[in-house]
Amino acid sequence: MKVGLLTREYPPDVYGGAGVHVEFLARELRELVDVEVHCWGEAATEGGVVRHRAPTSLDGANDALRTLSVDLAMAAAVQGRDLVHSHTWYANMAGHIGKLLHGIPHILTAHSLEPLRPWKAEQLGGGYAVSGWAERTAMESADAVVAVSDGMRRDILGCYPELTPERVHVIRNGIDTAAYRPDERTDVLGRIGIDPDRPYVVFVGRITRQKGVPHLLRAARHLDPAVQLVLCAGAPDTPALDREFRGLFDELNAVRDGVHWIPAMLPRPAVVQLLTHAAAFACPSVYEPLGIVNLEAMACGTAVVASSVGGIPEVVDDGRTGLLVPYDEENPADFEAGLAAALNRLVADPAQAAAFGAAGRERAVREFGWDTVARRTVALYEKVLAAG
Repeated sequence: MKVGLLTREYPPDVYGGAGVHVEFLARELRELVDVEVHCWGEAATEGGVVRHRAPTSLDGANDALRTLSVDLAMAAAVQGRDLVHSHTWYANMAGHIGKLLHGIPHILTAHSLEPLRPWKAEQLGGGYAVSGWAERTAMESADAVVAVSDGMRRDILGCYPELTPERVHVIRNGIDTAAYRPDERTDVLGRIGIDPDRPYVVFVGRITRQKGVPHLLRAARHLDPAVQLVLCAGAPDTPALDREFRGLFDELNAVRDGVHWIPAMLPRPAVVQLLTHAAAFACPSVYEPLGIVNLEAMACGTAVVASSVGGIPEVVDDGRTGLLVPYDEENPADFEAGLAAALNRLVADPAQAAAFGAAGRERAVREFGWDTVARRTVALYEKVLAAG
């Protein structure tokens, strides 16, 4: 079986959960089928990875237009594949056009849904209408759609009622529990300036509306004064959001010490070390189909405090591997108070936090291995191909 895996992100250019998903899925799929990855990057082909870039004539153009140009290149390049499997709207249209052009099935994994991310209009302008059109067209025409959680499946069927439920399959995200495991070293903490004698809460994620980091910055005003806050946060979606984040960070930094902001993307081993030694991991997302980052923290043996949105409750077992906080967009102050209270609770009870962390590691190993994800994915490929 020859599979074309289509994605925007692929190492070394991974900046979000979808990129992590494709990286590890591709690794495991190669043990089972013939995989060729098509991704964004400077045009090159090496080791089963083909990189495509938008033409220079579109440099500076709206990102949605550049995306469609890359999709055309990908669609042309998947000739000879038995099926194509696209990830995110950035590659969905490549899968759709490849299906039409070459007469092969298209499987689509939905990592998020454009109708549920209206703030993307801040980033894409009119391109948001284009991204929505691309996602809808590809979604409604795909031979099968993969949802990364039960919550995501419900959202897909709600947003796209033209899809029959039989075409939407749940295959949850995975985690590499060998790459993400407790690391007892502390050299990274020392380089950043984290005080090893004070507990800290850590956030890892991009500065986007979706990830809810402004909520965490406001909640942090109510954290115990002994608690440090470590923000591994970069790649703001828009200049306006960047200014908002910086303003909130400066305000927080003025009223408490121990606030550390790391705007650069850290290598994975450094992130693992930061997760390992945190008193708690904070996930204040306002929208999250599953939330791989919570799995990463759990695999490192760290308790999680997260918003109870989307697929997060399918990962974080409330009261066993962490604490969930209800999110209500009409009452953000209540959400922020709940975040602070949950984080303070774990910091004040290290034994409970350690028990949550141990249970989280065990759950990640037992239920979310990438080998399992790959086998389920190949079973879906076989089912779609057999249906003709």
